Amino acid sequence: MNGSSLDGLRVIDASRVLAGPYCGQMLGDHGADVVKIEPPSGDETRTFGPPVNAGGAAYFQALNRNKRGVVLDLNREDAREVFWRMLETADVLIENFKASTLASWGIADPAMLCERFPRLIHCRITGFGDDGPLGGQPGYDAAVQAACGLMSVNGTADGPPLRLGVPMVDLTTGMQAAIAVLAALAERARSGRGQLCDVALHDCALSIAHPHLANYLWTGKTPGRSGNGHPNIAPYDAFETATVPVYVAVGNERQFATLCAKLGAPALAQDPKFLRNVDRIAHRAELRKALEQLLADRDGREVSETLMAAGVPVAPILDVAQAIATPHAAHRQMALTRGDYRGPGFPVKLSRTPAALRTLPPMPGEHSEDVLREAGYGSADIERLRAAGALGPPT
Repeated sequence: MNGSSLDGLRVIDASRVLAGPYCGQMLGDHGADVVKIEPPSGDETRTFGPPVNAGGAAYFQALNRNKRGVVLDLNREDAREVFWRMLETADVLIENFKASTLASWGIADPAMLCERFPRLIHCRITGFGDDGPLGGQPGYDAAVQAACGLMSVNGTADGPPLRLGVPMVDLTTGMQAAIAVLAALAERARSGRGQLCDVALHDCALSIAHPHLANYLWTGKTPGRSGNGHPNIAPYDAFETATVPVYVAVGNERQFATLCAKLGAPALAQDPKFLRNVDRIAHRAELRKALEQLLADRDGREVSETLMAAGVPVAPILDVAQAIATPHAAHRQMALTRGDYRGPGFPVKLSRTPAALRTLPPMPGEHSEDVLREAGYGSADIERLRAAGALGPPT
C-alpha cells in the first residue's frame, strides 16, 4: 500500500447536516486531514435518530468518519480568531453558513475569504446560491426536491408527487462539492491560487433531473409521473413473479432479444411492434402485458440469476437489509464495522491508494486541544479560550 491519495491535504469542514459533511468525509476517506468544526450545540444531525449512541445518531456517524472534532463558538470574536488562524494553513474550507452570518463577521462577500487566504479552496454550499431571486433562501433536501421538479416525476401516474426515498439532492451536492474541490486543487497546482467553489442544492437538483429535464428542453412537454417505468426506455419496469418482484432494465435490442428467448418467447422480439426501442415505447402497455404473463409463474430470484448470467440486467427488488446482506455486498466491503461503529463502505476502490477507515466519527470537541496546539496555541491560551467559552461551555 502506498498511503492515501490525499495525504497532506488539510481540510476545515465547518459545514453541518448532510451535503458539506458528506463532501468532507469523502476527502477524509481518501487521506485528507479533515477538521470538523461544530458549534457548542453540535451538528444537529447528532440528534437525527434513533438509532443513537454516545457518539450521536447513525445519521451523523455515517457522514463524519475520518475527521477530527473541534468545538468553536463562532459567535464569539476570540473563537473566530482561532478559525482565521486555522485557515492560514488550510488547503480547503467547506462551509454552509448563512450569508448574513458571514456579513456579521465582517465578510460582506464570501469571495473575500479567498482574497484573505490566496491559496484557499473555499467550497461554499448553499440552498440556492447567494444571489438571484432565491439567493440566500434556506434549502433542505426535500424542499429543493419539490422546487426543482424531482417530486413531480416520482410516483405513480394517478398518485401524488412523492419525495425520493433517499436525500439525493444533498448527496449529489456533496459529490459535486468534492469534484469542485478536486478540480480547484488541480488548477491551484498550476496557478498557485485558490478560488471560491459555489455549489448550490438548487443547481445540483436540476442537474440530476435526467432525462426529464432534457426531454422537456427538447420537446416543451411537461414530464409526468411514470411509476417504476422509464419515460424513454422499454421494457424498463418492475414486474411481479410467483415469489419476489423483479426489475427488468433492458437497454438495447440485443438484451431484449435475449430476454424474450430466455423467457421462452423468442418471436416476441421479432414482432414489428417491439423491434426497436421506439416501437416498444409506442406499444408499452401491450409489451408490459406480454411480459407480465411470461413472468407470472417464475421464481423471481431464479429468473433474475438466469437473465443476469445471459447479459440482461434484471434483479429481484430487495429491501435495505436484504441488499446489504448479499454475498456481493460483503465481497465489495460495503458495510464497515469497528467497535460500535457501523457505516456504509467506500464506493470508490483505488488500486494503489485505497480509502480507509482511519478514525471514527469524533465526539464533540474531542480534538480541540490537539488542533489548537497545531495552530500555535499554548496551554495558557487554550485554557483562556476554554474559560471564556470560545470552545463551548466551560466544563
